[in-house]
Amino acid sequence: MIKTLAAKFHGEMLALYDHCARFGFRPVLFRRLVILKGGVEAAKELVFKPGTTGLERLVEAKKTELSMEAAMMRPEYRTLFTPLELKEAAKRLEGSAIRERSRGRLTATVTNTVTNTKQA
Repeated sequence: MIKTLAAKFHGEMLALYDHCARFGFRPVLFRRLVILKGGVEAAKELVFKPGTTGLERLVEAKKTELSMEAAMMRPEYRTLFTPLELKEAAKRLEGSAIRERSRGRLTATVTNTVTNTKQA
């Protein structure tokens, strides 16, 4: 059953490319890694890799449910990953939710730093 489950997860990871392409984001490197290593191994590697932009792009599009991290956290796939990998996926999703909620709420304050000086 695990092999079938891994194959299903792999298919979902490949499908993410097509879902993302619908709103103008094509994660080519992600797709290549999934093809080369398989969906599960790619997720295990990427979940700890800083600087991956896929999740950030999905946050911008308000489509985090399409993320690799969200797929990892689904009950049917949890057995494919270690508790540490699941914890990291949850942490990344939680961080993206905070960034999504905070977008647009902060406003910059402009202060006048020019001082009037008298000429002698």
